[in-house]
Amino acid sequence: MPSRKEDWTGQPVRIVENRHISNRPTRIVDLKVDPSRLMLKSLTILNVGHIPERIHYREQAHFQYWAIVYIAEGSGSYRYNDCEPQLVRKGSMFVFSPDGTFHYGPGAGESWDEHYFTIEGTRIQEWLDTGLIEPGKVKQTTGDHHAKITRIGLLMASGIPGHIDQAALLLESLLFDLALSSRLAPQSAEAESKNDLMEDIADCLYRPFEAKALCEKHHISASTLRRSVAKYTGYPLNEYIHRLKIAEAKNILLNTDQSVKEIASALGYGDAFYFSRLFKKFVGVSPNHYRHSL
Repeated sequence: MPSRKEDWTGQPVRIVENRHISNRPTRIVDLKVDPSRLMLKSLTILNVGHIPERIHYREQAHFQYWAIVYIAEGSGSYRYNDCEPQLVRKGSMFVFSPDGTFHYGPGAGESWDEHYFTIEGTRIQEWLDTGLIEPGKVKQTTGDHHAKITRIGLLMASGIPGHIDQAALLLESLLFDLALSSRLAPQSAEAESKNDLMEDIADCLYRPFEAKALCEKHHISASTLRRSVAKYTGYPLNEYIHRLKIAEAKNILLNTDQSVKEIASALGYGDAFYFSRLFKKFVGVSPNHYRHSL
């Protein structure tokens, strides 16, 4: 049963002891002020929790609010709706959303150290739109984030409106740290394969792009190639190739005396007029105008 205890800054913190969930008591800090008193309206932390040595695996879980979860120690799994289970280990970050069903927790005979932040606000949609958070995906992060996590708890425990706002801003900063470190973490074989594919596409700058040869090299179909590039870059395959070449053309125009015809030929365009039309389409001005306007 929950009890009350003085902790952190001397403010009351909920202590929940449930040996079915964790070998050690769970600490929870709830929002202690009326949200109308907060200056930051787009993001509100409703509570933060720390579950040390969690042993409970939860199935068919549903949540009313969004939550960000960070695993500081231990291992287990996470599954979103009917997707395949994903490995969770030290440094893993994932989210819960109100529209999903979740199965998560440490494996049999294992435990993990869990920090979570329950949130609401319009800022969440911006995080989704930019990929800062991705429901259903475990992100593997690196680095030590203990100081920020502790600071967020301290600010929330104070019960001071200004500190609650600071906690929300610090949570977004933590989220950026986690997202950035996840990009630097060791990649899966699938991610490495995608990087190899994109590098091979970039290598076509000074020659005509041959999709068939690229597909054969990476053992993929033409449709998979188009789909992968569109997902990775946001552009259709052919447009992405042209944008790469036009970006290189801009560099050549500013740093060499090569003619437009020579640049077009070097980049694999046999028709200089076609190249010039593409350049104007993507840059807004002709190659010669671009060269002399900067």
